[in-house]
Amino acid sequence: MTWRASVLTLFPAMFPGPLGQSLAGRALDTGVWSLDITQIRDFTQDRHKTVDDAPFGGGAGMVLRADIVDAAVASVADDRPVVCLSPRGRRFTQVDARRFAGDHGVILLCGRYEGIDQRVVDARAMQEFSIGDYVLSGGELAALVLLDSVVRLLPGVMGAAESATEESFSRGLLEYPHYTRPAEWQGRRVPDVLLSGHHGAVAAWRQAESERITRERRPDLWVSATAAQ
Repeated sequence: MTWRASVLTLFPAMFPGPLGQSLAGRALDTGVWSLDITQIRDFTQDRHKTVDDAPFGGGAGMVLRADIVDAAVASVADDRPVVCLSPRGRRFTQVDARRFAGDHGVILLCGRYEGIDQRVVDARAMQEFSIGDYVLSGGELAALVLLDSVVRLLPGVMGAAESATEESFSRGLLEYPHYTRPAEWQGRRVPDVLLSGHHGAVAAWRQAESERITRERRPDLWVSATAAQ
């Protein structure tokens, strides 16, 4: 069955963007997954196609209206989860990517301006996700990131199944370094163990490197990984 993604946005021209290239693009062309885009402005009622209004309580910026967003969501709603991309959402992780990949699709709502009226977020039981601790101009780039991370995990998309199990975050650790030919470049040699042909030694080296890099660069991940042991 085709994995289906529906995106609700004020900027449909941003899609499929990079998702139309490489692995995701080939999978889209062959029907492994599908992508449909809904313009939120199509659900406005006034001639100016106004989608936002000033926030109650005052403050800078404008807020996307609940009635308009709800009508847009209703046009594609089924039993798929509805995700709202927001800087205040829970951090999106590889665990979430695997969970969405194991389902049959997702509906993504791309926020803009100062945000979305909370009532529609609550009424639709949306899952709020952020891709990092920074603020973007809107949820479109976050939606592209989320979809790319999920689509590459769908069956048949990646060339080697083991690639998804050895990369960063899949085992709670960052991935080990990679090397290829030539064996020596600008005076820098590939670690001897990788040229030894000893699979057990290679596996041990890779595990040790993953642990070292995780401890140095992501101590938060290292604490979680050691706590799970």
